Amino acid sequence: MPDVDFTTLGEYERYKLMASLIVPRPIALVTTVDPAGSANAAPFSMFCMLGEEPPLVLISLNRTGEHGRRDTARNIDSSGEFVVHMVDEPIAEAADRCGDSLPHGVSELAAVGLATRSSRRVQPPTIVEAPVAFECVLHEKLETTSREVFLGRIVSLHTRDDLIDTEAWRVRLTDYAPVARFGASFYTTTRDRFTLRGAPALADADEL
Repeated sequence: MPDVDFTTLGEYERYKLMASLIVPRPIALVTTVDPAGSANAAPFSMFCMLGEEPPLVLISLNRTGEHGRRDTARNIDSSGEFVVHMVDEPIAEAADRCGDSLPHGVSELAAVGLATRSSRRVQPPTIVEAPVAFECVLHEKLETTSREVFLGRIVSLHTRDDLIDTEAWRVRLTDYAPVARFGASFYTTTRDRFTLRGAPALADADEL
């Protein structure tokens, strides 16, 4: 079994190994606004839930783009707000294309044909086609040599119609098909599901 000494590897080699081994990763399609009010959208797979009290999500952005920073990072620093959308099969291609480099002032959302509506609690817009949207305010920011890490506190949630049973507070998982990043340029679906230890089959039960 290979034993890789991470202290001897370069940044790029570490990234390739970690990003292809720590999988699958959910995809956050993040909307922000710049000081002029223009909307930006970009996908990130270094994304996860941190906890429920307070309700926190994390997105990790590499230092790249103009002036070594992404527009998303600059916009969150400026406004303190962002919206994290979960990516499912119907919008997977559009979300991926939001990662393309476009001329300054060109909206990724318009370029890929995604519609938006006003969010309830924050300025960045909500993507209409997304199955789930978490409206977030900046809770804390961490910085490393290669990354800007934003912790967002969820202040409002929007989902596709009938995805949540708001009496039992359960998600109808049979109606939810998010995609995930699987290293390099590969993605994976979440349709091949199984249970362990006698838990009810997901096809027959709604679970949160």
